[in-house]
Amino acid sequence: MWKIKHIFDGNYGCEEASEEQTGELSLTLINEKGEEWYVSVTDAWMTEKGLDEGSIWPERFLFRNIRMEEKEEVTEIEQICFPPNEACSAGAMKERIEAAPELFLVAEDTETGKIAGFLNGLSTKETIFRDEFFTDIRLYDPEGGNIMLLGLDVRPEYRRQGLAREIVRQYAEREKKKGRRRLVLTCLESKVEMYQKFGFRDLGMANSTWGGEDWHEMDYQL
Repeated sequence: MWKIKHIFDGNYGCEEASEEQTGELSLTLINEKGEEWYVSVTDAWMTEKGLDEGSIWPERFLFRNIRMEEKEEVTEIEQICFPPNEACSAGAMKERIEAAPELFLVAEDTETGKIAGFLNGLSTKETIFRDEFFTDIRLYDPEGGNIMLLGLDVRPEYRRQGLAREIVRQYAEREKKKGRRRLVLTCLESKVEMYQKFGFRDLGMANSTWGGEDWHEMDYQL
């Protein structure tokens, strides 16, 4: 369970703040373990929810960065969500988390504290997806403007609730603020329509044989 520890109004006392700048609040959340996380919301949203310092965070999911101690949990989710020929290995997942934790986004169930789903990728200056991104962490370039998405995972009990779409939306919004330009992924034919609804464009068949499957390449302009 997360509570609002502190509310900071960045425009407090700023008489010349523009209309676009007003109403934005930064919150510090804290859970029973003493862990803290930071989110931004609007003043109108806080008022609508009747929230103040000490209030319990009302949203079902908290979207945040991954923690190092969650390697085993996300590996387990990966094994649940993908068949053995497609799933990321435990070793590759560990390398990915250690090298690029900022490119993971997890959705934590605030009622149970467990990860309901996550999205991860690697940034690069390359523009076309290739299978080596799944296995070769050396392709990670922190300065890259494109992100090759390597897995959107949602536990079965959290599916059909709009969570996958919201994870993608939150991820795209976060990376756009960092100056990224594109999200790129590969998916099976059966998933093309879903990703199109999320805002991705189908680029046709990908240069990928991952897991012995045929894949579409898709991108999302940030």
